[in-house]
Amino acid sequence: MKNVEKYKRGYFLPPHCEMRWAQKEYIDHPPVWCSVDLRDGNQSLIVPMSLEEKLEFYQHLLKVGFKEIEIGFPAASETEYEFLRTLIEQDLIPDDVTIQVLTQSREHIIEKTFEALKGCKKAVVHLYNSTSVAQREQVFKKSKEEIIDIAVMGAKLLQKRAAEADGDFRFEYSPESFTGTEMEFALEICNAVLDIWKPTPQRKVIINLPVTVSMSMPHVYANQVEFMNDNLKYRESVIISLHPHNDRGCAIADSELGLLAGADRIEGTLFGNGERTGNVDIVTLALNMYSHGIDPGLDFSCLPETTALYERLTRMHVYERQPYSGALVFAAFSGSHQDAIAKGMHWRDEKNCEHWTVPYLPIDPKDIGREYEGDVIRINSQSGKGGIGYLLEQKYGLDLPPKMREDFGYKVKSVSDHLHKELLPDEIHDIFQKEYVNIDAPVKFVNYKIAANGETHATVWVKVSGEEQEFTASGNGRLDAVSNALQRGLRISYSNLVYKEHALEIGSTSRAMAYVGITGPDGKTSWGAGRHNDIMTASVYALVSAVNKMMN
Repeated sequence: MKNVEKYKRGYFLPPHCEMRWAQKEYIDHPPVWCSVDLRDGNQSLIVPMSLEEKLEFYQHLLKVGFKEIEIGFPAASETEYEFLRTLIEQDLIPDDVTIQVLTQSREHIIEKTFEALKGCKKAVVHLYNSTSVAQREQVFKKSKEEIIDIAVMGAKLLQKRAAEADGDFRFEYSPESFTGTEMEFALEICNAVLDIWKPTPQRKVIINLPVTVSMSMPHVYANQVEFMNDNLKYRESVIISLHPHNDRGCAIADSELGLLAGADRIEGTLFGNGERTGNVDIVTLALNMYSHGIDPGLDFSCLPETTALYERLTRMHVYERQPYSGALVFAAFSGSHQDAIAKGMHWRDEKNCEHWTVPYLPIDPKDIGREYEGDVIRINSQSGKGGIGYLLEQKYGLDLPPKMREDFGYKVKSVSDHLHKELLPDEIHDIFQKEYVNIDAPVKFVNYKIAANGETHATVWVKVSGEEQEFTASGNGRLDAVSNALQRGLRISYSNLVYKEHALEIGSTSRAMAYVGITGPDGKTSWGAGRHNDIMTASVYALVSAVNKMMN
């Protein structure tokens, strides 16, 4: 590509780092979660949410389990202001939930923020100003000392207004554009703010280290977080928070490594909605922890409901391949993948497994409200017999013999290939019904009678070309006697009769299903299936169906 030389490293390494975080295997406890959907997420929407929509979204965040929610920038717009007032005046903030509001370190904005907070029992007031080299030089045209003065002024005013108010207000400070700030300066300005607030273990403050614009690889950000963790004043009284954006597609990795490096808290959004490429996706981050056996403290057990609400209220779309939440993330079209999943599921049932180890599925889809047959096994021309058979078994209770699964699989793939489309479960079931079950041409089964007197005798009545005929024969058992009667009466021959039966409980009032395979003189196996509330009658239907398949 051209012009690559115009790009240079815009981030700063800490003066020293030990990389202790790199020795940790996984995150062993959840962070404090703070949703910023209603502020950062909302301000990035083409059409911001209305007051009513924000209220509905807020209620769902409570349902999911968020205990800290940044509800807006009350000095920024009338809707933001009215939303905060509505929450306060209608007493919509549970006692165990803390709302958070954002304010620039500017006097009139801070004053407007505390005006909006009047009557609020408790809140986090989130103060920020930009600290990066680019912002200092190009936007504000101020020195480091002047930037520190802005932060300190805001910190003092927050402290003053909070002391005058009735509510219990905690403080948060963000050196905005932290990732483009020299680490020594980021530490200096944060410590200057901390010296104003003088936090204690009983009254902690939040220092937020945002990836305002992602500039480095995740390990560099982890080193930056570790440096701040090691050198912040009052560390036992400080909650280190992360607010990663996704410009480089690394927000999840930035968050996970940042937590390993000593962070305590995450600010993010459902599905990663946010400015430019978005914020960190809290759904993915939380379920990554879940996949390691760590309870994230958020409830995504009905993730499709959360997805639908998010799409409706934000008018955004959750990408089909987005981890955990996308429509296709568990879907297996490949025959080998479907076969492995089906065998893994049977293994779990047979072994009564305690741990989840199913191939290709990092978590159990049912744990987040997804279904195996609709979300996991998806059928098209690339699918295999294992997946098709598993779908029939799970959704319709049809447990086909292995070779019949293979025969049926080729038929389904042929239909999908011809139509150039994915086949839905009901379409697959319809193909099975049409191709195998109770086939009545050219031979239509009418009735049968079994008599046992030392050996088994069968009388079978069928219609051929509309004319009823009666066939009789003996055999080693009931189905063998019926088979011999059909071969003698129809003047046909076949061998290697394969038979399977089972009770049928799913999707039908019929109680029995039977499957029969026969090998004709040409060596080709023909399969038939029979359904009836009597298992022997179902078996005869299956045999006649197989005979019809062979004769056609």
